[in-house]
Amino acid sequence: MSHVDTTTTLLTLHPFTVADAERMLSGEVDPRDGWEGGYAFTDEPELLSEYVQAVHENGDPAPFGPYLVRRAHDGATIGGVNLFGPPDDAGAVEFAFGLVPAVRGQGLALHTVLEAVELARRAGATTARADCELANLPARRALENAGLAEVSRSGDSLTYEIRL
Repeated sequence: MSHVDTTTTLLTLHPFTVADAERMLSGEVDPRDGWEGGYAFTDEPELLSEYVQAVHENGDPAPFGPYLVRRAHDGATIGGVNLFGPPDDAGAVEFAFGLVPAVRGQGLALHTVLEAVELARRAGATTARADCELANLPARRALENAGLAEVSRSGDSLTYEIRL
């Protein structure tokens, strides 16, 4: 499956590939690997290794899998999205997202969620689902403002869904 960027006015979701992971693990660093605020996948080699191993064992998950969220105006990586697919028997795809603290309060979380939902829809999902910690009010607001509704609670976690 091909890996294609999804670009909006404010951000780009860039599919994170095995080639990206292997390049980082080998020590070859692209300036865009660094995340705004100092966090980067290069700081977590175990995640990179696990991703490479999973792809080798199970095949390329595209269009599902990890995406880097890059700010459109300067290309800085500001977060990540992961689509866990393919859709389950009910047609649902779960996703997770996170942005670096430096960009919070700029409305970018909402745009990230909207694009994750659109990726799930284009990949054939009929429902997009995301879990969120009860205490994470900014993430909850982004999910709700994107049209997802709370469907369940368990302990400190909420589950949100939207029909596509």
